[in-house]
Formats: sequence, structure tokens, C-alpha cells
Amino acid sequence: QVQLVESGGGLAQAGGSLRLSCAASGLTFSRYVMGWFRQAPGKEREFVAAINWNADTTSFTNSVKDRFTISRDNAKNTLYLQMNSLKPEDTAVYVCAAQPAGRSGYYWTQERRYDYWGQGTQVTVSS
Repeated sequence: QVQLVESGGGLAQAGGSLRLSCAASGLTFSRYVMGWFRQAPGKEREFVAAINWNADTTSFTNSVKDRFTISRDNAKNTLYLQMNSLKPEDTAVYVCAAQPAGRSGYYWTQERRYDYWGQGTQVTVSS
């Protein structure tokens, strides 16, 4: 049974930092592109970042590309999102997802291309 479990969310002040983790089980982790999405109340879910199987390629949405870093540790079957210089508009539920490797980066931002999803972790940034 495939399972993705996020952790590391919580409260932060504007300008602060948080590191999210996504622990994967039930799949061959290194064969998947891993992505982060987020959804704020009343808004559509949006793509945040993704990383290829061996971390040689990453992708970010423009609003976070200078502040967030995505990484993975295949030996630990774990995905990370380091969030620095947090802003109130980063407040959302953050969800990790897995997509079979082999597609072009064009598909990384599309929710429907991901096969597995976690339950999410809440990130709240106050001013």
C-alpha cells in the first residue's frame, strides 16, 4: 500500500523558516518524480515545486523560487521542502505527491499526472 506522510508544518512568523518532510512507503521511491502542492482556504490548489528521481532537475513556481528549496534523500525515501523568508501568503495546506518518472517537466505542474497523494500538513505564517 502506497503511503505518503507529510510532517513539519506549523506556525511561523513572516520572515521565518520551516522544513517540511514527506515520508514515502509502498513504492520504489527513486522511480518517481516528487512534487509539492499547496491549497489555501477558498483558493485552487497550486503547484509549488518538484524534483526528479536523482535530484538533477528541479522546478518551482515563480512565487517561491528564490525562497524555497526542494530536495530528496532516496536512501531514506524522504522528500523535503525547505521554506525560508516565509510570507503570510504562503499559508496553506502543503501536500506531497508522486508521479512516475519518465515524463517531461511540462507534466510536473499538472495534478492529474500524479498517482499518489499525502494528506497534507498545515503551514500558517503570521505577520
